Order: sequence, then C-alpha cells, then structure tokens
Amino acid sequence: MTENIIKQDYQITRSDRNQQNRHNSFVIWFTGLSGSGKSTIANALEIALFQKNIRTYTLDGDNLRCGLNEGLSFSKEDREENNRRIAQVAKLFIDAGLVTISAFISPLRKEREKAKKIIGKEHFVEIYVNTPLAVCEKRDVKGLYKKARRGEVQNFTGIDSPYEAPEQADLEIITEQETIEESVKKILQFLNKNYLN
Repeated sequence: MTENIIKQDYQITRSDRNQQNRHNSFVIWFTGLSGSGKSTIANALEIALFQKNIRTYTLDGDNLRCGLNEGLSFSKEDREENNRRIAQVAKLFIDAGLVTISAFISPLRKEREKAKKIIGKEHFVEIYVNTPLAVCEKRDVKGLYKKARRGEVQNFTGIDSPYEAPEQADLEIITEQETIEESVKKILQFLNKNYLN
C-alpha cells in the first residue's frame, strides 16, 4: 500500500451484515480439473443455499475472464494474477455478508494458499472436486481437451500444465461415486455443522 492511499474504515461491519442476514459469510473455493464438475456442483449448491434464504453469489472462472480478468492469458504469471484478483473480489463479497462460491481450476497449491491468506483461513472452505483426467477428457464439455491434445491450446491444466491436488482439502467430492444431489447434500451437511451458524 502506498503512502498516499489510506484505507477507509466503514461503520457497518461484516459482523453487522452477518447478523442482519442471520448467517455467516465465507468463501467456498471449488478446485479441480477442467470438466471435473466444479461449476455444475457450485450452481446446484447455490440454488440449494438460496432456497434456504442464504445470501449467495457465485464467481466462475470463465465468467470473470469475460470481464474483470479479460486481458489475462494462461501464462503462469497471469494465472497467478487471475487467482489474486478472484481472491480479492471474494474477500469483498464476504465483507458484504455473502456466502461466496468460487469455481476455478486454481491448479497450484501455493495459489490456493495465497487466496486463503488474502481471504482469511477461517473464512475459506476448500472443496476438491476429484475427477480423474481420463473422465474429464471423456466429458470434454467445452472441447478444450481435444484442442489441447492437438496443440491448439497452450498451458492447459492436466495436459501441458500441472494440477496439484489439495493435500488437506476441507471436503472432497469424488464425482465418479457421487451424484450432484449427493454432493450438494454432503456439502450442506458440512457447512451447517461448521460454517453457517
């Protein structure tokens, strides 16, 4: 922070907003390969939370790359900047009292640790959507794996760019063994026990 920038303190706090909303605010950070099911599960979870009168917002990787992160490439440096910006936006959203659902590949552990540090580990729920590369490739919803295999897409996670699975995620979803409904139920049980009240 430069010497000419002075952080503004607001009288209405996150705690005030949480009290008004009747629930805590925090970030649910989905990580996993492209095609693992992150966005699908995140969307289903948001619907379930919304139906319970929980104030939510979902930050999706592709959506943010259409706007806020439009100018960023998929180089190592730009991916780090992409995740940094996402974490800063998520932090603002939880200050606004929202349960913020983030669905991003976020392939490297150090990037996720940095996001956790920005947001605050007590407000950060890491969910690993564990789907094998072969299954993600078979799904290939966006056709990106085919392009990556043909060399038309560079730095594609799982093909020519690494993905580091979480070593101690708060929750793991194994999509080959769990339906979307079962995954959402599992997440809700975890959140009700540990975060929402």
